[in-house]
Amino acid sequence: MSTFRMEHKNPEGLFQSKAFSQAITVSGKAKTIYIGGQNAVNASGELVGPGDLEVQTKQALHNIATILASEHASFANLVKLNIYLVSGSDPRIGYKAFLEVAGELEHPPLVTVLFVSEFARPSVLLEIDGIAVIEDND
Repeated sequence: MSTFRMEHKNPEGLFQSKAFSQAITVSGKAKTIYIGGQNAVNASGELVGPGDLEVQTKQALHNIATILASEHASFANLVKLNIYLVSGSDPRIGYKAFLEVAGELEHPPLVTVLFVSEFARPSVLLEIDGIAVIEDND
């Protein structure tokens, strides 16, 4: 019998959001997946959707889905996302794209959104990194 547990917490007195959780605890035998910053670069190294935040967000999320799938995980296993947007970007566009790619999660991850002046590669509008956990069956 496994002791792995991931609990999403939204304590009384804090804002209750469908987009993010306030806290998540992980206990038991778990494997942690650290997701390096993903932007809108496809498998060929080409930037997808220059100047289009929605298209770029979807590509970055597809990259994250590929990483998660390689570890037999999904968006439901996300604990934390850090989203970096070029200043002036509308985070609601990114959230809409997230819903289209990942769907509305019953238990959303922790989310931090930060605005930056620019990225190393011109025309990149966002970067997303994260942490996910799954049960460690080894």
